[in-house]
Amino acid sequence: MRAMILEALGRLTDHPTPLRLVTLPDPVPAEGELLIEIHTCGVCHTELDEIEGRTPPPRLPIVLGHQVVGRVAAKGAGSGAFQLGDRVGIAWIFSADGTCAFCRSGAENLCEQFRATGRDAHGGYAERMTVPEAFAHRIPDIFSDAEAAPLLCAGAIGYRSLRLTGLRDGQNLGLTGFGASAHLVLKMVRHRYPHSRVFVFARAETERAFARELGAAWAGDTAEQPPERLHSIIDTTPAWTPIVKALENLEAGGRLVINAIRKEDADKAALLHLDYPAHLWREKEIKSVANVTRADVREFLQLAAEMPIKPDVQEYALEDANQALAELRSKDVRGAKVLRIA
Repeated sequence: MRAMILEALGRLTDHPTPLRLVTLPDPVPAEGELLIEIHTCGVCHTELDEIEGRTPPPRLPIVLGHQVVGRVAAKGAGSGAFQLGDRVGIAWIFSADGTCAFCRSGAENLCEQFRATGRDAHGGYAERMTVPEAFAHRIPDIFSDAEAAPLLCAGAIGYRSLRLTGLRDGQNLGLTGFGASAHLVLKMVRHRYPHSRVFVFARAETERAFARELGAAWAGDTAEQPPERLHSIIDTTPAWTPIVKALENLEAGGRLVINAIRKEDADKAALLHLDYPAHLWREKEIKSVANVTRADVREFLQLAAEMPIKPDVQEYALEDANQALAELRSKDVRGAKVLRIA
């Protein structure tokens, strides 16, 4: 099968083509696993974190990609929930041990044995992959393969982030950064909280214009002051400066939810500008988002189908994965980027 593999870690600025197109043996499903013929795979900022070493794969080479849509091509012994030809999705959560205190309490995203698709196991930048059957998700018929891919990470992690804000209808929500996840959150908020207003902070005017098109009440640069205080803010950026600005813009008792698996170090000195009375006092909260659970993925897919919520996507061929990553790194983003594989 064809696959784009990562063989060494490094910054994209130094190595702009970190992935190489190769031919690998077809994987064979083990007991309890499915073999997936991959149709599409979303491109996520987490792949940049893997490539540049902020959340490095435990071994190389590795096939990246954790927003995978395809059909069941074969089944290992003991697999019975899906039939050959069923369309399924694979998200960031590839597996968890199922027995620890976190898993038993429904917090499998915090499991010490959590394995991530495309980091701890080969992912979707390829024509085929295997996955434990219990961690595959049915894709609602309403979505095309390209539309479904970003729902599996950008949508599911956005859903979890929005839930963690504790937002109530009529309260103001801020979104810092406006890529694949944030634009889906905006659509969710307009559906679930029709009296809430969304304020978007983004560096690029194209992103701010896109936010206004989707119904944002206001869109400005990260450094701008919004016209109103915000009850909750979701940060989806890889930077630290937006964290400081977000805390400044929170209402008393407000909550900042950081939706990022890692932060880059380039502007880490911005944290030295934290001022307790301005940024943290009056019971403001900071909460991080760690991974997703299977329930997050399945609940969001159901919600997305009911709305329905259709992500804006840009498609690329598998061999153009490096180009898609480079554009994501340079913030050339409108909606979500998706590799078309079959």
